[in-house]
Amino acid sequence: MVSTFKRHRLNTALRSAVVLGASLAVLAGAPAQAEGLFGFGRAKSAAAEQQIEPVLDAVNQALAEGRLVDAGRILDSAYAAGAVDPRLLLCSGELQLARERYDEAIVTFSQAEASAPLKARAMQGRGLALSKRGRPADAVPVLEEAVRLDPSLWRAWNTLGVEKDRRHDWAGAADAYEHALKAPDASAIVLNNRGYSLLLQEKYREASNDFVLALQKDPGLSGARTNLRLSLALQGDYQRATSVSGTEDRASVLNNAGFAAVLRGDLNAAEGLFKQAIDVRGSSYGRAIENLQMVKALQASNAQLAARAP
Repeated sequence: MVSTFKRHRLNTALRSAVVLGASLAVLAGAPAQAEGLFGFGRAKSAAAEQQIEPVLDAVNQALAEGRLVDAGRILDSAYAAGAVDPRLLLCSGELQLARERYDEAIVTFSQAEASAPLKARAMQGRGLALSKRGRPADAVPVLEEAVRLDPSLWRAWNTLGVEKDRRHDWAGAADAYEHALKAPDASAIVLNNRGYSLLLQEKYREASNDFVLALQKDPGLSGARTNLRLSLALQGDYQRATSVSGTEDRASVLNNAGFAAVLRGDLNAAEGLFKQAIDVRGSSYGRAIENLQMVKALQASNAQLAARAP
């Protein structure tokens, strides 16, 4: 078995593990509907609406920083005070999404869609949740409607790209990623995902370029770094593919490069890489040992076939 890559599904040899853009959701229950869209309780004044702005800012900041517990506490306090602003519903959906409570997120985003100004963003959130829930047939039309209403929604475009990759609709995926990258706030994950799309199409050099761009935009995006090494190894550049910093797991890097060599049919290189991985981690590295055994079996089979050849 090969160790898990970040967002890698190389043909049927690797398992699907798609990385999506940041999506964010949960309270014990959805807020009760009130007469007005804004304010606390039944208050509808401009002053009440202004009161909610710092709450929304605090929740969005907590979500952006991954402080999900803080976001939940802020929302709970707002609801306890009687807040009924639909933008809080949108924040709740994002928090549920971040907590991987996809069914709850779908319900909450659906409720938020009742507010016309929020409809596109709420549909984006619902589409992301449906995609994460493994319901692509439901997700795609929702996401397509979201980007029709608001073409700047890069997360919706990014997820459309991922879904089209799954269908091997390469042209559709490329178009979706291109639209996503037009948004000034688009995450580096879009470049990573476009690169992975190219990797699936065996366009390794172009894929490497996108992974480099993703790392330039976000040096901490570990998935892009793993995918860059994979693309280099698939080009036969094993030296660059296995170059690591002091904080990285060199054994895993060597093992992954070895598996890429197997996919290339470069069994001698694969054998050497798996042996190096075992040397680094020791005899407890079961994956590399299994991969080395697989390579030796393939080599023996090839030798038998060669011996039988006239």
